[in-house]
Amino acid sequence: MDQTSQLRILVIDDNAEAADISGELLEMHGYQTAVAYSGLTGLEAARTFQPHAILLDLGMPGMDGYQVASALRAVPDFDEVALVAFTAWGDVVTRQRVIDTGFDDHIIKPANLERILSALRNALHKREQLHAVSAS
Repeated sequence: MDQTSQLRILVIDDNAEAADISGELLEMHGYQTAVAYSGLTGLEAARTFQPHAILLDLGMPGMDGYQVASALRAVPDFDEVALVAFTAWGDVVTRQRVIDTGFDDHIIKPANLERILSALRNALHKREQLHAVSAS
């Protein structure tokens, strides 16, 4: 079993079609995936699915991606979870807010699969490095 097949990726996006397609594409590349269509259901899915990484839309009604990320970062159990913002917003203010909120990477929609896979790898590696430093 390769390392990818052991990794769980949660996709949280209020655009159900986009979320489902992202999840299916990631599964085709060997990841285990789960999908949630709102911030609140995404938080619940994070608790039950225990993902290694979350591909998280920012612009969702109700609880937006920033609020989801802040809630996750406030819980020590989720320190090792890589967060990747996946949004149509790429302006300077958004980019800074993504960093300030604790995301590990930022992808601008539409993005090709290679960009998504690269961002997930980078974010997972970044979290791994941060955890290694804090554990020592």
